[in-house]
Amino acid sequence: MTAPSPNHGERRGGLRPTLIVLHYTGMASCAEARARLCDPVAEVSAHWLISEMGEAEALVPEALRAWHAGAGEWFGQGDVNSRSIGVELANPGDRPFPEAQMAALEGLLHGIMARWDIAARGVIAHSDMAPSRKGDPGRRFDWRRLALQGLAVWPEPGTAGDFWADLRAFGYPDGPQADLLAAFRQRFRPWGFGPLGVADCRVAAGLRALA
Repeated sequence: MTAPSPNHGERRGGLRPTLIVLHYTGMASCAEARARLCDPVAEVSAHWLISEMGEAEALVPEALRAWHAGAGEWFGQGDVNSRSIGVELANPGDRPFPEAQMAALEGLLHGIMARWDIAARGVIAHSDMAPSRKGDPGRRFDWRRLALQGLAVWPEPGTAGDFWADLRAFGYPDGPQADLLAAFRQRFRPWGFGPLGVADCRVAAGLRALA
């Protein structure tokens, strides 16, 4: 099924996708999310929407600039919309991602990464590039599962060093430390809470090794 969204434009400055940004819709149903992503008044969209049942819908052609990322940056580069492909997963944000949905995402990522020659480290969370604004796809998303298939990265803990410098080396933007720690944990230590600890620093050191 295809439900084209009018909310798109040309990629700016001749940029091509080097990132894939994963989101959850944060809405009650896939149908509600689809309606919003295709509403010209909402001025928001994504290239792909994957339902809870594993149906992948193309909403914006990948060659065009969908309006999914908003303000933020990765590796010091802004206009993430022009540099990325956005994938929305139908999920209110308070529950696990169904097996059918994850399997569909894996198949989709294989195709996108091959078409645009995007490396595993280029698959990021919305919260990675906008840690002070966004929390998706959240703590319930299984990043390690993707990494085991070469569809994302997962660090091996290293020797604890400068946590904040290690995050910057991996690509995270500058920002309030509390927001950066929360974004890092949502993706790499979803079981972690409380003040910054040695375990956090060891995982961040592993991220530097992947940079």
